[in-house]
Amino acid sequence: MPRVAAIDCGTNSIRLLVADVTVHDDGRRDLRDVYRGMRIVRLGQGVDATGRLADEALERTRAALADYAAMAVRKGVEKVRMVATSATRDAANREDFFAMVRDTLGVDAEVISGDEEARLSFTGAVGDLDPLDGPFVVTDVGGGSTEVVVGTWDGVRADIAAAHSADVGCVRLTERCLRTDPPTDEEVREAEKVARQVLDEAFAAVDCSGARTWVGVAGTVTTLSAIAQDLPEYDPAAIHLSRISQSKVERITEELLGMTHEERSAIGSMHPGRVDVIGGGALVVKVLAEELAERAGITGVTVSEHDILDGIALSIS
Repeated sequence: MPRVAAIDCGTNSIRLLVADVTVHDDGRRDLRDVYRGMRIVRLGQGVDATGRLADEALERTRAALADYAAMAVRKGVEKVRMVATSATRDAANREDFFAMVRDTLGVDAEVISGDEEARLSFTGAVGDLDPLDGPFVVTDVGGGSTEVVVGTWDGVRADIAAAHSADVGCVRLTERCLRTDPPTDEEVREAEKVARQVLDEAFAAVDCSGARTWVGVAGTVTTLSAIAQDLPEYDPAAIHLSRISQSKVERITEELLGMTHEERSAIGSMHPGRVDVIGGGALVVKVLAEELAERAGITGVTVSEHDILDGIALSIS
């Protein structure tokens, strides 16, 4: 039973999963969580405008990685895999990031393609679901990109039919359009227009018409679930496999976009690092909900706490 560490470095957050992997005779693989951690480092701060990773963002990421490296040693980790996504794909000074990771963690960061990111997210997301509820459409709303992937799951392995990575996420959309606190009606209309245009490309590439179940992963949609349930604090057990209807997604998005920074900060289940970007992320989820209702007749999202981190961990063993 190997003990592995998976690290997902996204545009907004960097997360660690330490887990034991059990491989069964029939090929099934199970993960037993040892530790999960998340830090908001905003690695993609300003990348959309400048094309470069900011020095302070690199330092925040280095500090988080140093803590993760120490945790891996304490937990007796045998193998480590770290993947990095949208922000590092786009940055002119990406080599500074790679050198920092190598020096801090002792392994190289892998800049995976959007398709690989989607495949890993899908594998992690559907593992706890009944294969008979498929085909599944999995969406991963990150800081700089949103992955849309359609496929089936037989309980052992995923069969991916199509996947696409769209260049819109909570950080990118907020920095581009939602500059006022709270954003103006004009800013919200522009942000929704941008999100819809970019996601149209994803749906042109990924046929969702045959999907039966929509699964949403990552921090934006899990936070929306916590808000929908009126949780006093973030509770992964209550969030995992919860469901948010399309109408509730629309209502929560409208409420978040109408709040001030102070009002969003007062939400007990809201991570402080998501306060500034949750409105943009919710808007992306709202557009996804509308599109999937129209294209597949799916009227709500099943929220999974298991995502690309789990997919990375399963890929190591």
